[in-house]
Amino acid sequence: MVYGVEEWQIPNREINKILSTEMDVLRKSSRKSRMERTNNEGIKEIMAVKGKPDITDIIEKKRLQWYSHVKRMPAERIPKLIMEWIPLERSKRRRPRKTWMEEVQAAMTTSNLEPDQWRNREERRLVSGRRRQLL
Repeated sequence: MVYGVEEWQIPNREINKILSTEMDVLRKSSRKSRMERTNNEGIKEIMAVKGKPDITDIIEKKRLQWYSHVKRMPAERIPKLIMEWIPLERSKRRRPRKTWMEEVQAAMTTSNLEPDQWRNREERRLVSGRRRQLL
């Protein structure tokens, strides 16, 4: 469900749909129907996922990992060129959409990351909670 989520630009209404889909999957996995009127917190307790990060936290973490990966790339690589590209044409008349970079900046502020912390992988892993896993 989160394949390629690093590059997605997700509006709030889509985030709500993703969260409801996640809850629907948990509800079906726990074999509880909506007719039983079990609330979401009860379903999370049954599935033993209460207190664990939800799918939006996972998306945010993956987005930050991709950002730091691209920032470490050489300047001539295409993903880095695309990330730093600014279009020349004028934008349309309407409320501007939130850009991918704005979402990354917001994720960095919520994770208490400094702008240049992407250079040091170990420090970023400690802040973002990512640890190496042995297979």
